[in-house]
Amino acid sequence: MYELTVLPLPDDFEGEVVATLVSRRTEKSGTRRAVLYLHGFTDYFFQDHLAEHYVQRGIDFYALDLRKYGRSLLPHQTRGLIRSITDYFPEIDEAVRVIRQDHDELTINAHSTGGLIAPLWADRVRGRGLVQGLVLNSPFFDLNVPTPMRLAADLLRTPLAYTRRALPLGSSTVYGQTLHRSEQGEWDYDLELKPLGGFSVHAMWLAAIRRAQRRLHAGLAVDVPVLVLASSTGLRVRDFVPEARSADIVLDPQHIARWATALGPHVTCVRIADGLHDLVLSAEPARKQVFAELDRWMNAFVYQGNENNP
Repeated sequence: MYELTVLPLPDDFEGEVVATLVSRRTEKSGTRRAVLYLHGFTDYFFQDHLAEHYVQRGIDFYALDLRKYGRSLLPHQTRGLIRSITDYFPEIDEAVRVIRQDHDELTINAHSTGGLIAPLWADRVRGRGLVQGLVLNSPFFDLNVPTPMRLAADLLRTPLAYTRRALPLGSSTVYGQTLHRSEQGEWDYDLELKPLGGFSVHAMWLAAIRRAQRRLHAGLAVDVPVLVLASSTGLRVRDFVPEARSADIVLDPQHIARWATALGPHVTCVRIADGLHDLVLSAEPARKQVFAELDRWMNAFVYQGNENNP
């Protein structure tokens, strides 16, 4: 059902680097449409029902396990550690090159940190026609912390930001509990690749995220339609409560809505009632709304005027 392609990449500061392109083709013959999925922090591709949604509509599905995540993590690497968001651009470039060999239309569907990476990449390649739309699922446009802590994070523009030191932030398993079927959730995935308590946050990674967020806040010029999806509700908790199963407890949806218009001239922002942080992993009513909004938007803005709309 799925095929895996390992993408060799230039070495980075930790040595050998690879990314992994996962693909699932539709049975519809001659399709020229594809979607590329980019995951978030402490994540990898496992959302089979998302792939199924696309292939049932005649769209070939691809997902990229980015460097140092999931199927791409090598023994010598620190999970998720990068010096800059632009470190991910080579694997996106290569994945898009591979996909575009057989497809005329490409949409990028990205979640959380992937939703920060994707518009920055799209802004860099604007005017080249490589991508026809962006779908951003709870994109990581800002830190969900009090203002003093956000300002403190910006002070990491010191030499500390270029070290591999893990920050003493502690970890919470609440989000993982809302997802995994061994706890309060309904989904099964590899807890080695996506631990309940997440990955350690390193100073270098956080500084890279903040530089990318400041670049986005200053305004991008993405030249394709963008769909931004966010939960209707945000919640900050350290321990599990039932309300955590119907809110974004990782990011603040208000931040997402605020910064959506900084992406470019053609942005649609939709709030999903009772959505989790990864909206496609929400309870079924919220999932149905996500997929209905996705289909409506793609037909209106990505495949508009095409008589073969799915």
